[in-house]
Amino acid sequence: MSVLNASRTPALARVGALALPRVSTSVAVAAMSAISLAPGLLPRSAVLQGVFSGLLVAAGLLAMWAFSAVARRLVSDRVKARFDEHHWRISALGLSTAATAIAVFAASSWQNSLRAAMGAPSAGLLHWAEAGCIAALTALGLWGIGVGISKALRWMGFARSVGALVMGVLGVQLVVGPVVWNGLADSFDKSNAYIDTALTQPLSASVSGSPESLISWTSMGAEGRKFVAAGEDSVRVYAGLDSAPDAASRAALAVSELDRVGGFARNSVVVAVPTGSGWIDTHAVDGIEQRFGGDVAIVGQQYSDAPSWATFLFSLDEAEDSATALFTAVGTHIASMPTEERPDLFLYGQSLGAVGGSAALMEKSPTTACDVLWAGPPAGATRTEGATVLANTSDPVVWWSPALATQKPDLSRAVQDAPIPQWIPGVTFLQTTADMLGSLGVPAGHGHRYGTDQGTALGTCS
Repeated sequence: MSVLNASRTPALARVGALALPRVSTSVAVAAMSAISLAPGLLPRSAVLQGVFSGLLVAAGLLAMWAFSAVARRLVSDRVKARFDEHHWRISALGLSTAATAIAVFAASSWQNSLRAAMGAPSAGLLHWAEAGCIAALTALGLWGIGVGISKALRWMGFARSVGALVMGVLGVQLVVGPVVWNGLADSFDKSNAYIDTALTQPLSASVSGSPESLISWTSMGAEGRKFVAAGEDSVRVYAGLDSAPDAASRAALAVSELDRVGGFARNSVVVAVPTGSGWIDTHAVDGIEQRFGGDVAIVGQQYSDAPSWATFLFSLDEAEDSATALFTAVGTHIASMPTEERPDLFLYGQSLGAVGGSAALMEKSPTTACDVLWAGPPAGATRTEGATVLANTSDPVVWWSPALATQKPDLSRAVQDAPIPQWIPGVTFLQTTADMLGSLGVPAGHGHRYGTDQGTALGTCS
């Protein structure tokens, strides 16, 4: 074989009927497989693990392809020909296969240790076989799409490729993006407006949400109706997105309703900042009622009907403005009451609710909270000084931030509930990002799920 022909050796050479990948391909697959199988925080389904591994392998192949394209211009034909020899390919394939097998074995051991800590059944051979098939299909599918796009770009030439790229970006930005977002927003609105017939609207005039209530049953939103309908011992008030046009007016309405139903006559008032969709954790409410023996009023205010991730990315200020408006309004009303009649004030928030509540503390309130409790506060986005913090070491939300790629997370306020993986620059960030998708699929006390201690752990006024 001439040097010229050697430089044109295809990606797969053959030994008899066996196709051998290039050395670079074997290295990319082994390296990205090992990264995708590095220790994470939570047990994973075969589907999640397979898709995650497939995505990383496809990304690794793309990176290696780009690197090889540059290297071909810098490395001599003699060196390239040498690394295309069959024995190099066989060696690389054997080593990469062994490395991947070791990574799978280590991942299986780690995953089973997590599952044992969380009371889940262990993952057997079938789990890993399914994950491997899904990973292969994902990687091959993405690689095939990439090859197709590459061929199309070569066929169109440089000028037309640039034009197509520009038109594609503009199309996504001006057409596809808005259409997708409007579709998602419409689904969020429908979910928020859905009235569950299994819920019973309160009929007593002294209960929020009743026909005599200042806040109508329909305006509370789906999560608000669930919250109010479940009330028995405590006073519960909730202002939904449709209850008033803006955060300040919703807060004023919530305070008026809280006063109407006797909330300020209770011994304690808890301002509960919901998550993005308006959800207030029932475990937290149960814990609050246990903590105060039912002599408590709980008030919440919706700021979005989108999931927390969407609100965090696109409208974080709405969460902060809403929490600030409600906490300030409640504090102002309490401050206006005679000293001997004032209830104790508390502030609670989980996840994005903790971010919003943290912003509320930045504003000067006429009444200081007796205690503040954050459950699963997002890393680097919440002020934890002086607050009671509930954080699981297996919760990816308390790990994840862009800084995680280059520095260890601060777990000083977290309680260890499962084995803690070794931090690896870059790799831990990827693993934690994948674990975010399964953060709620575990029992309370693990991941991003917390129990009644969200309420019972609230402190007392000094």
